[in-house]
Amino acid sequence: MNLQGVYTALATPFCNGKVDYKAFEELLERQIAGKVAGVVPVGTTGESPTLSMEEHTEVIAKTVEIVNGRCQVIAGSGANSTEEAIHLTIEAKAAGADASLQVTPYYNKPTQEGIYRHFSVIAEKSQLPVVLYNVPGRAGVPIAVETIARLAENPLMVAVKEAGGSVDRVSAIKNACDITVLSGDDSLTLPMMAVGASGIISVASNIIPGELSEMVALALKGDFVSALAYHQKYYELFRDLFIESNPIPVKAAMALRGEIACEYRLPLCELSAAHLEALTATLKKCGTL
Repeated sequence: MNLQGVYTALATPFCNGKVDYKAFEELLERQIAGKVAGVVPVGTTGESPTLSMEEHTEVIAKTVEIVNGRCQVIAGSGANSTEEAIHLTIEAKAAGADASLQVTPYYNKPTQEGIYRHFSVIAEKSQLPVVLYNVPGRAGVPIAVETIARLAENPLMVAVKEAGGSVDRVSAIKNACDITVLSGDDSLTLPMMAVGASGIISVASNIIPGELSEMVALALKGDFVSALAYHQKYYELFRDLFIESNPIPVKAAMALRGEIACEYRLPLCELSAAHLEALTATLKKCGTL
């Protein structure tokens, strides 16, 4: 499975406590118009922890239905319970997803052997290609480079989303095994691509799918000078979309643009007044509001 380019970690719009599928479809159409390579429903940005199991599978199925083959769909179907992740991933495959995004089990802090077995059995039971998701800041433990190399021996392990904030990890992974690496941090997209990453699973592309697609396409062609101009223009946006925990700022930004209602599910809540003022200023400065 070839993975390269921009993959949007989709926000899940809510309206009066329920998933707003009208706004969600409009979001997907903007992504496709922006020529993203794919979309990632129900990841962290999609508020997966507070969606019910039924909502989780329905959002993935709706994504596949609306996209209708126009871009790839990587379903966020990870969990800190292996059995739950297997169930969600089998459902994602049945819905027609192209791959699954599997986060490191969080809070229970497994050993590297436990992490290896967790991902391996999900792939074995579902037979759906797996994108590993290294995000130690949220999960509490990293996927060690050596564990990624072991997992990469399985042809179903097609990529790793690197969200640990380390460009050096990309080099280490590429040196250890043959697996696609995708940046998990918008502000590190170009540095990571300079040492071998193939694209980005992006939060910012909820706002600027076309611009990010162009930046990554330029980098893939080796034109880092032109790509850098995009990075510099939108760097403050990349930064301020994480001014509070994701996806609080990106949903606030989308609401300011009139694209969704500014609605979250607890324990997430609205952006603070000071941060909303700062984010609004950044959106205006970047020409996105």
